[in-house]
Amino acid sequence: MSKKKDNNDPKESNDHEINQQETKEVSVEEQLKQELAQEKDKFLRLFAEFENYKKRTSKERIELFKTANEDLMTVLLPILDDFDRALNEIRKAKEEDSELLKGVELINNKLRNSLANKGLSVITVNAGDVFDVELHEAITQIPSPNDDLKGKIIDVLEQGYKLGDKVIRYPKVVIGQ
Repeated sequence: MSKKKDNNDPKESNDHEINQQETKEVSVEEQLKQELAQEKDKFLRLFAEFENYKKRTSKERIELFKTANEDLMTVLLPILDDFDRALNEIRKAKEEDSELLKGVELINNKLRNSLANKGLSVITVNAGDVFDVELHEAITQIPSPNDDLKGKIIDVLEQGYKLGDKVIRYPKVVIGQ
């Protein structure tokens, strides 16, 4: 019997070794699959991060152009106000020199059209409109001449302007109490 055991032992040990090798091969294969999955995950994350970076930089670039325009427009707003004042004074003077009025109006219209092409628009506010904190800047309150004007705009001191959808200067108004 001992001989049979000895004969079986080499076979069993060979089978056992083969099983261990297969287990090692399987575990090596599993490890490689896990490493591959990890590398794929890293790649996908890196790719997604790069796509987000591209989107963010393009948005920042567009915002930079808008901001550059906004700075220029903000500087030009007092000049537009001066044009309005000059036109009002020329009209009040009612001089016979209507050519001066035509010349100033021509320059004013040309400037306003050029700025409108770049996205600048006037926020229209009239006396009697309802005061809205989101849209108007109240400079002062005065007693209203009649009850209809309580809480409404009595006078517009400075026009407001929008660049695209963004308000760059709120209209400055006087409201009635």
